[in-house]
Amino acid sequence: MYNWFLTAVTTASLCLWPVDAPNNYYDSLKDETVVDDKSIYYDQKEVSCLAVNIYHEARGESKEGKLAVAFVTLNRVKSNAYPDTVCGVVYQGHHKPSWRDNGMMVPIRHRCQFSWYCDGKPDMVQDFKSYEKIIDLAIDVWYNRYQDITDGSLFYHADYVEPHWAQHMAKTVQIDNHIFYTVSY
Repeated sequence: MYNWFLTAVTTASLCLWPVDAPNNYYDSLKDETVVDDKSIYYDQKEVSCLAVNIYHEARGESKEGKLAVAFVTLNRVKSNAYPDTVCGVVYQGHHKPSWRDNGMMVPIRHRCQFSWYCDGKPDMVQDFKSYEKIIDLAIDVWYNRYQDITDGSLFYHADYVEPHWAQHMAKTVQIDNHIFYTVSY
């Protein structure tokens, strides 16, 4: 298992730089790499963005459900249709100037890649016990310790909604409460 220090560093980064929708917090983090006990480097910012996305999108899902969300995020990074960083993918969306602070850009409601980012609710991590486990999972995914269980999916939605775009996609798998898709050709 991982050194407790890695979990503490990543958790502390979110306490010091809470994940909140305004101004894409990750821009303020330094691009730092952290060395674990096996001398493998990981990018703290990218792993933090991946963990926060898993937390908000699949916190209540099984391990497989969390992995599936992580792989959709990483599959988008690999795709030419999306930004080439995890943080870029997670915080991709349309933004507008805040009515409270002219210098701040905020996401436009329901115009983001991941609904939690622009749903108008606070994006702070509240359940640190769950989040600590998710950080470990995100690090494992970052190190390629799991294989993609979504068959290269780029899209998903909860099973209780029927988005209009789903009819134009190829369903790959359903895991827990999410249905996963790839582009149909």
